[in-house]
Formats: sequence, structure tokens, C-alpha cells
Amino acid sequence: MPTTDVAFAPGDLPSSPLSTAYARQPARRKTGGIRREAHFQPRFEQADGVRAAMENNRFETPVTVKSVTAGSTQLLRSAREASDYLLNSWPGKRSAKHRAALQACHDALAGDKPAMNARRAFIAAAREVDVFISDKAPA
Repeated sequence: MPTTDVAFAPGDLPSSPLSTAYARQPARRKTGGIRREAHFQPRFEQADGVRAAMENNRFETPVTVKSVTAGSTQLLRSAREASDYLLNSWPGKRSAKHRAALQACHDALAGDKPAMNARRAFIAAAREVDVFISDKAPA
């Protein structure tokens, strides 16, 4: 059977119930790659306490550890500083606790978990390799 090519002009297409349904939809706005109704407000656009705490990756109380140079100490005040220490100054073997601390720091930096979790995991790893000195505020 021979086929014939048929071209339609934009006004020649027949209307369907589907095309008229789209024409009647309420106006939407596009924000952040997600289509939302104009009246919808996402839950985390306001800075609530939990989200704000997770975005702030500073430790409430800094952690003091032994430094690479003999006889000196290093004060770690945030998940970023702890992550840097784990990656660049770690003196011992990279054990499961080291990996857990690194993951906890990454999660805190990404805003997925609070910095307190990173601090706890870091202290556990630091105690394992005997570089932990204090988790009290410096005097």
C-alpha cells in the first residue's frame, strides 16, 4: 500500500479533549527546575531551626587533637576542618572509624546531617589512633 505524506498547518490540527484540558489549567510558575502551583511554598524555604543547624557545620565545642608537628596541638572548630585533618594530617591507619568520620563530615558539609554527628564520629576515630586530646572548650 502506498503511503502519502500529509502536512498540517498549525491551525489545521483537530482539537482534542486533551489539548483543551491543558488550555484550562491554572497558571504555574517555574522555580528551581520544579513546577509548582503559584500558591505552593516549599517547607524548607524558611530557615527553621533544624535546617539552619545542619547548614551551619561548626562544632558547638571545638575538638583538640595532636598536630603533625611534634609537641603541638590543633583546634578543629568545624566539619570542614575535621574533614581536612582526616584527609591530609591523619597519622594512623585509615580504618572503618576513619571512613565513618569522613562520611559524617561529608554529610554535615552537604547539610544532610548535623555537625554534632561529624564531631562524635571524628572523636571516636581520633581516640582509636591516639591523637585525641580534648573535647572541652579551650580556656
